Amino acid sequence: MSLSPEIFGAQMKKWVAMQKQFLESLNKAEKDLKDADRLELVLASRVAFQHVITTAQAFDKWLQDPFIVGHMPKHMLEEVREKIWKILKELVELDIAHTSEFAEHIEKLARENKLNPLLYKSSKKESEGPRLSI
Repeated sequence: MSLSPEIFGAQMKKWVAMQKQFLESLNKAEKDLKDADRLELVLASRVAFQHVITTAQAFDKWLQDPFIVGHMPKHMLEEVREKIWKILKELVELDIAHTSEFAEHIEKLARENKLNPLLYKSSKKESEGPRLSI
C-alpha cells in the first residue's frame, strides 16, 4: 500500500520535528551532565545509544523503501554513505579505545585485589570455596 505524496511529506515533516525536539532536549541536558554522577552518566549514555539505534533502524528502513531509493538523487546517497561511514569509524574507534582502557583498568584492580567479589567469578578452584555467579 503506497501513500500519497501529501501524507508521505507530512510523515517526513513529523519525523524531522521530532528529531529537532530531541536534539534540543539533548543540548539542554548536556549542560547538566558536566556535574553528573556515575549513574547519570550511564543513563545519559544509554539514552543516547537507544536513540542512535532507533535512528539507525529508521534510516535503514528508509533506504529499503523502493519509493525512497527510486527517487533519491545520487549526491544524497553519496552524502549518507560518507557520513554514516564516518560515524561508524568513530564508533568503532571509541569501542576499541574504551574496551582496551577498561580491560586494563579491570586487570589493574584484579592485581590489587580491588574487584568487588559479588560482581565476578573468582578464578580460584571450586575446592577453595563457593563462587558467586550473578
